[in-house]
Amino acid sequence: MSFREKLAHAVERNGSLLCVGLDPDPARISGDAADFLCAVVEATSDLVCAYKPNLAFYEQMGEPGYAALRAVLQAIPDDIPVIADAKRGDVGHTAQAYARALFDELGFDAVTVNPYLGGDAVAPFVERADRGVFVVCRTSNPGARDLQDLAVTGEGGPRPLYEVVAELAKEWNSRGNVGLVTGATYPEELRRLRELCPEMLLLLPGIGSQKGDLSAAVRAGLDVDGAGIIVNASRSVLYASAGADFAQAARAEAQALRDAIEEHRQAARAEVRA
Repeated sequence: MSFREKLAHAVERNGSLLCVGLDPDPARISGDAADFLCAVVEATSDLVCAYKPNLAFYEQMGEPGYAALRAVLQAIPDDIPVIADAKRGDVGHTAQAYARALFDELGFDAVTVNPYLGGDAVAPFVERADRGVFVVCRTSNPGARDLQDLAVTGEGGPRPLYEVVAELAKEWNSRGNVGLVTGATYPEELRRLRELCPEMLLLLPGIGSQKGDLSAAVRAGLDVDGAGIIVNASRSVLYASAGADFAQAARAEAQALRDAIEEHRQAARAEVRA
């Protein structure tokens, strides 16, 4: 089953466009990181359409972190897709090694990639037609404007670099497995990217601790079928409670987010029908 198929089934089964980021912070976890994360997965797996571990949070812990990552991947039900938030991007032969590591060795269904080195650096990931590839395009952090808004001269006059990245991603999407990472903290740019890429999946970080406007992001990102977005929340779910009830609190926060996303989604669809 391809990433897109697995995602569609999870969206339908769980009634959810919510992705939970599994990013362990040793300063906020008392006890074993793997036990903590596996408990969160067990508490939320019927509420999400995907999970997204950010590899840096595991790598910072060395060998215990790699062991925690493998334990978490094993704990996630097989019918829920897992996105490696790796932001890999390097010359072709190195990108091939990254793709083998993430897809073959670790078994991720999808990956985030950095397009700065160009199409040949993204190609080894895109060639895996059954896997998803999310091109970093318009990120949620304040410094995104430093590069992503730079004016690029081309046909039709200057346009921001992130729009050029989106157009390139459309060209790379010959297998239908390429999407964009675009932050929920910039809804107007998100709306523009949906216009440029009407059929591509959009992965939306920035909800929760980064204070992205959920309603604006959902309305800006939905495709013509009222779907096409994966709304990610990490810290707000994982660390909803610092106590022994952390798993129950994570479930409550995930359920509230899932339901809020669905409410905004249905409202947007009703407006279109009207």
